[in-house]
Amino acid sequence: MNVLEFSLVLWLGSFAAGGLGALTGLGGGVVIVPLLVTLGVDIRYAIGAALVSVIATSSGAAAAYLKEGYTNLRVGMVLEIATTIGALTGAYLGSRVFPTSAIAVIFGLVLFASAYLQMRPQPHSPPTARAERLADWHLADWLRLDSTYPTPEGPKSYGVQRVPLGFGIMYLAGILSGLFGIGSGAVKVLALDQAMRLPFKVSTTTSNFMIGVTAAASAGLYLRRGYIDPGIAMPVTLGVLPGALLGSMMLGRARVRVLRALFAIVIVALAAQMIYNAVTGRV
Repeated sequence: MNVLEFSLVLWLGSFAAGGLGALTGLGGGVVIVPLLVTLGVDIRYAIGAALVSVIATSSGAAAAYLKEGYTNLRVGMVLEIATTIGALTGAYLGSRVFPTSAIAVIFGLVLFASAYLQMRPQPHSPPTARAERLADWHLADWLRLDSTYPTPEGPKSYGVQRVPLGFGIMYLAGILSGLFGIGSGAVKVLALDQAMRLPFKVSTTTSNFMIGVTAAASAGLYLRRGYIDPGIAMPVTLGVLPGALLGSMMLGRARVRVLRALFAIVIVALAAQMIYNAVTGRV
């Protein structure tokens, strides 16, 4: 295909990725990396473009979610410390240590695990669960992380639990972001939803807020090493941003069960595609 056709395909794919990323908290990179690899782009340049798109996804959706009252800003700011340090670690490992085929296989396995865990939701404990608070040294109380989120019946309160566990998982999420250029939204949503027991819509919106900062930490290193090509990154970013805005407008009317199923189906398909590409030597 010529340059115009290639750019149009990138724009359309990125528009869909932006909407999906905003709805599920995955970030557009989880779709864009496999898309670019399938189109014949080297995986390191695909990761570079995906990191730029993740920043755009976060910028497009986070402001709307924050205004609507879904995003837990305090949780996001606390956990960004871990993800930023992890992103710098992952970017170093991705550009210096791992071959591209190994990165693709690990990426696929991480996505499979994320889908499996997401389809086994745990019941949320009450906000006053004393045992959890004692185990965490009352960090959620000290940091004032508990909050509310909008529902059709009015604001509903929730409690944040197992803060140290969430912090550790977020460090691993940052490493994955630096390695794969995905914003690590899949792992962030799992940490917020399953480990820290936030409501699913709060988890996805807070993940969207966080992924931009995490991706920015990794993107600087990829830019320095020449892995961000403007000819690829520009149509991707121009597609992701309106897609993310559309997805943010749809979230309030979406059902949690549908979002969970969509989350799992998409990342299973992408995981299979990435592993197939690695095994057949396409990356």
